[in-house]
Amino acid sequence: MTSAEAGSGDRFPRALTGDRPTGPLHLGHLVGTLQNRVALQETHRTFVLVADLHMLTTRLDGIADSETNIREDVLGNLAVGIDPDKATIYLQSQVPETAELFLYFAMLVSVSRAQRIPTLKDKLRELQIARPSYGLLGYPILQAADILLMRADVVPVGPDQASHVELAREIARSFNERFGPVFPAPTALVTRGGTLPGTDGSPKMSRSLGNTINLFDDEETVRAKVMGMYTDPSRIRATDPGHVEGNPVFAYHDAFNADPNEVADLKARYVAGQVGDVEVKKRLVVAMNSVLAPIRQRRHDLLAENPSVVEDVLRSGAKQARSEAADTISTVRVAMQLDAFE
Repeated sequence: MTSAEAGSGDRFPRALTGDRPTGPLHLGHLVGTLQNRVALQETHRTFVLVADLHMLTTRLDGIADSETNIREDVLGNLAVGIDPDKATIYLQSQVPETAELFLYFAMLVSVSRAQRIPTLKDKLRELQIARPSYGLLGYPILQAADILLMRADVVPVGPDQASHVELAREIARSFNERFGPVFPAPTALVTRGGTLPGTDGSPKMSRSLGNTINLFDDEETVRAKVMGMYTDPSRIRATDPGHVEGNPVFAYHDAFNADPNEVADLKARYVAGQVGDVEVKKRLVVAMNSVLAPIRQRRHDLLAENPSVVEDVLRSGAKQARSEAADTISTVRVAMQLDAFE
């Protein structure tokens, strides 16, 4: 069944994306999803989810920090260019229909299917969780509820999250076949930027690993993090030939240095043993702060213009999201014949 057959028709295409508010947004988010969101809001009816319910699957002990993290998440989205007049930014817990749809979808997915999500095993290993909760096992189903509640056609994700969207597609098809054409089958829009390595050389930048450069880090913090970055471990002296491939410092240069000639020169001299790590990192500090300075300034300006900007954006977003959610749930209840006593 196609998206059009599931009722999307000629409507403006929709996209849903979001973050778990478990800490500051960082450069991995910028490369992995945020830049893509800014582009999507020009072509799609875009919903930006602040997924505080998802946070609970691994951070029950972090609830005390949730208000700060939610505020920083919203400010991060706004600072990189998300326009609340073009995109709906909303808090997951303020749309209770999400939990209702999650319940219905949970009846359509077997335990064995949920356990086959690759990132679940990665998360258990990363966070050293020996006995996962039912909530953590079910979080891909909750994600499907987020996606389909807004009837999203596309979901921008990193390569490691594509399996989550595939499960949402399976759930949409299963529901449509059993109850009628209610949902579009969403498509994963795998981001072009790929995955940014951590400052410690890990394959992925992650808040839980503490290897991030955050969007709102000040200049000195950025300098300290860059100068302490993992680089080629086989290189002892600046005159030793170095490796560019797999070197996080050069991965960051490729992603953020606006001067390709400088990057090419640094790479050539690094391989030839004609430049040291210190110079390469100092050049990266300049490039990184050039990228982050306007983001930091935008955050400052937003709060200076309206100290209640986060509350205002979330209040408006909740109203819009709940209107969409109510329409979807009404259609779902009719399809499932749960509306007899309404």
